[in-house]
Amino acid sequence: MPEGREDISELDETHVRSYVGWLYTRNSKVSISRKIASVRTFYDYLMRNGVLKKNMAKHVPTPQGEKRLPVFLTVDEVVKLLETPSTDTPLGARDGAILELLYSSGLRVSELTGINMPDLDLKAMSVKVLGKGSKERMAPIGSKAVHALAKYLPGRLELKPRGDSLFVNSRGGGLTTRSVDRIIKKYAVIAGIPKNISPHVLRHTFATHLLGGGADLRAIQEMLGHKSLSTTQRYTHTSIEKLMEIYDKTHPRA
Repeated sequence: MPEGREDISELDETHVRSYVGWLYTRNSKVSISRKIASVRTFYDYLMRNGVLKKNMAKHVPTPQGEKRLPVFLTVDEVVKLLETPSTDTPLGARDGAILELLYSSGLRVSELTGINMPDLDLKAMSVKVLGKGSKERMAPIGSKAVHALAKYLPGRLELKPRGDSLFVNSRGGGLTTRSVDRIIKKYAVIAGIPKNISPHVLRHTFATHLLGGGADLRAIQEMLGHKSLSTTQRYTHTSIEKLMEIYDKTHPRA
């Protein structure tokens, strides 16, 4: 542990960095970041009270947190999830259409709940969505999702919708993002999938499976509505096994 000093005015940035180095020997990155933040706050307090003229910890870097890889479902898990809702009732058909559309088009949950009836074009197999920054885009809809939506639409009328929202609740009001999250978690439990599944997990899964199937990263960027390609590149980790398989089969020196 760094040596103790009676006069705090003698401390400089070197001592703070020494303390941080000592922390690295026995703390997690999260704990280190928290302790550095506490030191900075303490120095701010001393400055406000005229004890010090400079915050010695202001420019000491905090450790970068470990990057967590996006959770995604395998193809078998997706099939199991999508086949779980009983689509013989209006609400069951709605839930089946929600799951199919999220996986088919990689929509954000806010984009899904923002879809109005005029935005949907089943013949063109596309839907207009409003993404981040109020940016509109046309998202493709797969044939399975088109079928699920066509089955849901008559049931939607039975739910007596009070507006143009595509997906409505049992009282006819538009679904909220929280409601969609609950719906997905419910079917994940019923399907016996031991992962914390959310609408965003289906979005990750959409991108992962497209990439694994050989889709161009730029095309995936457009479909996801990402402003930056670097945002889309987070999905590339999931195809390492696929890339290694191709490498082993094709590289002359593999």
